[in-house]
Amino acid sequence: MPPVKPMLAKSVKKIPPGMQYEAKWDGFRAIVHRDGPELVIGSRTGKPLTRYFPELVTALPPRLPERCVIDGEIVIAHEGRLDFDRLTERIHPAASRVKTLSERTPARFIAFDILALGDESLMDTVLVERRAALEEALRGADAPVHLAPSTTDIEVARGWFDQYEGAGLDGVIAKPLDLLYRPDARLMYKIKHERTADVVVAGYRFHKSGPVVGSLLLGLYDDRGTLQHVGVCAAFTGKRRAELIDELEPLRMDPPGGHPWAAWADEAAHEAARLPGAPSRWSGKKDLSWVALRPERVCEVGYDHMEGSRFRHTAQFRRWRPDRTPESCGYGQLEEPVSYDLDQVLSGGGG
Repeated sequence: MPPVKPMLAKSVKKIPPGMQYEAKWDGFRAIVHRDGPELVIGSRTGKPLTRYFPELVTALPPRLPERCVIDGEIVIAHEGRLDFDRLTERIHPAASRVKTLSERTPARFIAFDILALGDESLMDTVLVERRAALEEALRGADAPVHLAPSTTDIEVARGWFDQYEGAGLDGVIAKPLDLLYRPDARLMYKIKHERTADVVVAGYRFHKSGPVVGSLLLGLYDDRGTLQHVGVCAAFTGKRRAELIDELEPLRMDPPGGHPWAAWADEAAHEAARLPGAPSRWSGKKDLSWVALRPERVCEVGYDHMEGSRFRHTAQFRRWRPDRTPESCGYGQLEEPVSYDLDQVLSGGGG
């Protein structure tokens, strides 16, 4: 019975041998419970996503067994690749807006595990047997419900790791063949792309613990010479957070007049440029204020991949780059994955 939290993965550097491999989907993790006419789509936190995806509420029942619990990912594709920004637009309080978006950019469900079938729980069944049950359960299912391609061939998995990023996927998941399903436990392995970039540090936010640095605000110059906000880097130790306050104090602009992002509090300004503090349904009442710094320092960060013109996830601070000028930090340094159509990924089948 819902809610059930999904099994999770821990990061490793290399693809481990002797496992089942799948692409790592960049969407909303979802566990679907169907019992006859009843359907619940649970999120990673256990809260229901059902109201945000009415098209899946309609599409899932005729494509799933009468009674089942299936683990997977909700994704939205645009121009042949996953689009996380369009997916986040669905988390909206207005049912009319959700309905409009469901018709304009319909979601898909990618199934990759099965927890129960009929009256039987499969959580104590090993992965290879669960995979066989999932393939049988989804035999004949069609879009927008898809069976995630899988393989036990590590060379195929390495090929997926290189190719599938072009369709918006962000790595590979490796699962031990004898793995039992354990909610909220990190028993799988995720291998994600990691790259580095030199970026301009143009501000910071305070940490929730007090007047120390929580995250650095990062920028890159576009072709017009405009500094665009591309994300943040964080994960500093408590000692380092305090040190950064003193280290960055000479660059502080208070008030921030003349800063490239000085208009951040004006909602209309976000339409013309990427600025920190953009209104978001995810942020709610969260304090989005930040401390402006003269954009004169450059640091190197590690990141996995881009979502449009920004870092998809929080970047990792690597080192200061006193040898780089801020003006030299542009989008041209970023590696662009070769385009790969999402439908080709979904037609890959099992290995």
